[in-house]
Formats: sequence, structure tokens, C-alpha cells
Amino acid sequence: MASLIDSLINIMNDENRQYTELLDLSNNKTTAIVKGDVGQLQEIFGKEQKLIDILNRLEMERQSCVADICKILHLSAAEVKVSQIVRLLEKKQAEHDALEQSYLSLKKTVNQLTQVNDNNRLLLKESMDMIDFEINLAKNASMAPQTANYGKGAYEETGGMGSTSFDARQ
Repeated sequence: MASLIDSLINIMNDENRQYTELLDLSNNKTTAIVKGDVGQLQEIFGKEQKLIDILNRLEMERQSCVADICKILHLSAAEVKVSQIVRLLEKKQAEHDALEQSYLSLKKTVNQLTQVNDNNRLLLKESMDMIDFEINLAKNASMAPQTANYGKGAYEETGGMGSTSFDARQ
């Protein structure tokens, strides 16, 4: 059991390191969004994808480790969370403290990442709204208003008024 707990702690520490790198990239993404630097954004997206692949692998390892711990403790792996395992280890102080520290660090990093990503999502939405506004403004500026179709004789240039005329004497 102790080796499984150590494995879980190591996996969670690895996850925390990867999430910290992802957090740094997300902060860089914020700067790139504000600057409108599309090239830097593309580079960041590529790096993020590599980190996400690593995180997916680590998550699968963590779930497998938790499942193994649950087998030993006769618990359902689908219902157990790491926080519950931390509580179950209260009598084993060293393992409890190490797992709790790892869990809290990971949770803090993920919460920070969530906040930065929410901020980036809002910035991107505002940027897209501004682009839509500028496109609509450019479209409207290139179109002449309908009243600009009259020439010197007050006839409509595009369609004309034909042979009908207004006689003021009537």
C-alpha cells in the first residue's frame, strides 16, 4: 500500500509540474491575445497540445493507481476521490501529509489555470466581437446610402422615373 501511495504522490507531483507549465503558457497566451500576435498564439497552442497529451497519460496513470488503492481498501474506484484517500490515511502521518500536500498543490495550480483560461476566453470573445464590429463597419462604409442615387435632374440614376413627371399646375 505504501508504494501505491508513493506512486500516487509522484504522479500527482508530475501532473502539478505539467499543469504549472500549462499555466505559464496560458499566461503567455494572455499577453499574445492582448497584442494580437497570431504567430505566438499558434506556437503556444502547439506547446499546449504536447502538455495536454502528457497530462492525459498522467491522468490515466493516476486513475489506475487510485483503482489499485481502492482494491486494497475494498472501495469503489468510481466513487473515490483523492481527498477521500487523504482522509483515510490520517493514521499514517507521513503518507497523509505528503499526499495531502501533493493534492492541495495540484488543486491550487488547476484552479489558477482555470481562472487564467476563463480570462483568456473572455479576451478572445471580446477580440472576436471587435473584429465583427470592424468588419461590419467596413462593409457599411463601402456602401453608399440609398439617397445618393440621384443626379442633377432629381431623377434616380439607376432606375429613372420614366416619362412620368410632376406638374405643379394641377
